[in-house]
Amino acid sequence: MRKSKYIRVWFRKTGRLLRKNFRWLRRLNPWRWLSRLDRYIIAKFIGTYIYSIILIISIAIVFDVNENLSKFTTLGAPFKAIVFDYYANFVPYFSNLFSPLFVFIAVIFFTSKLAGNSEIIAMLAAGVSFKRLLRPYFLSAAMIALVNFYLGAYIIPHGTVVRQEFESKYKNNKKITSASNVQLMVGPGVIAYIQQYDNNTKTGYGFSLDKFENKKLVSHMTASTIRYDSISEDRFHWKAQNYKIRTLKGLREEIKSGSVIDTLIQMEPMDLVYSKGQQETLTSDELREYISKQTERGSTNVVQYEVEYHKRIATSFASFILTVIGVSLSSRKRKGGMGLYLGIGLALSFSYILLQTISSTFAINADTPPILAAWIPNILYTIIAYFCYKQAPN
Repeated sequence: MRKSKYIRVWFRKTGRLLRKNFRWLRRLNPWRWLSRLDRYIIAKFIGTYIYSIILIISIAIVFDVNENLSKFTTLGAPFKAIVFDYYANFVPYFSNLFSPLFVFIAVIFFTSKLAGNSEIIAMLAAGVSFKRLLRPYFLSAAMIALVNFYLGAYIIPHGTVVRQEFESKYKNNKKITSASNVQLMVGPGVIAYIQQYDNNTKTGYGFSLDKFENKKLVSHMTASTIRYDSISEDRFHWKAQNYKIRTLKGLREEIKSGSVIDTLIQMEPMDLVYSKGQQETLTSDELREYISKQTERGSTNVVQYEVEYHKRIATSFASFILTVIGVSLSSRKRKGGMGLYLGIGLALSFSYILLQTISSTFAINADTPPILAAWIPNILYTIIAYFCYKQAPN
């Protein structure tokens, strides 16, 4: 009994000592800077956002199953692959793709409910300005934007690889696995050419490699086949068979030939075969590296990669823009209900996603700079958001 009393006293003294000496740690607590109003709105925002994702994605899964069930059955897709390879990656991909729409739906639904219950009026009457009211909305939008960017830039691309493999095997039943007459610059003054390439075996046929210095040919290599060593620890590792190397030194020529030679060539299978949606399978760091590499080679087949890279950043800012539009449209209490303004808001959010697709298509098929194409929707809807904000109650 006496021992337990000593223990309680020791804990009390230790607690007081820690509170006294580590009082400064309270300043690091992020909730310290948030009022009860901020926490209330943030909880409503995040909760409604998650609920809207669950509701709409569940409906999308039902329609997708109904549309593709016959294909899955005909092509013999295993149930485990359908669940874990396809739908386990289907859900985060489309949740992140339509995240701006979910943000808007969440904002307009719970804000209109607050306005209908006269809670917005009470907040404004208590001296809270409309600008101050937007602070928890922006904090919630910032959290959602950061999570969406991280998922879209580093996590979802890995799952997209698995999903696209499943789609090519059990859904679309087609995949580009070959290329012909591929020519690309693999280094300064080094040109590679492959007559025919098979991505299934990672083998190219009719290979040649030319090296130029001061616009003069100094080396010419040919090989009947060249195969990418996918199990090697080094990147760009190729094995050439039945090769011949001609080295030109002024008027002299050296010829070296053999059956097999290991060589490092600055190209990979993904540089030779392009499939639809391939840019979605790369993380942002891989995209940046790929764009830099292809630009140095003088390749023109990088526009879709540049659009994807900039679109991931621009889409994150859409959460802020659609949040302002949603709050501005739904924060006023109206006798006729929110039907008209809800319709206007949904039309704006859907048109934003449509404009994103159109601007990306223009960048790929026209001469629009990719960074401009990715940011055009944000620029236009920032103007709309500013107009809606000015019309909001003060």
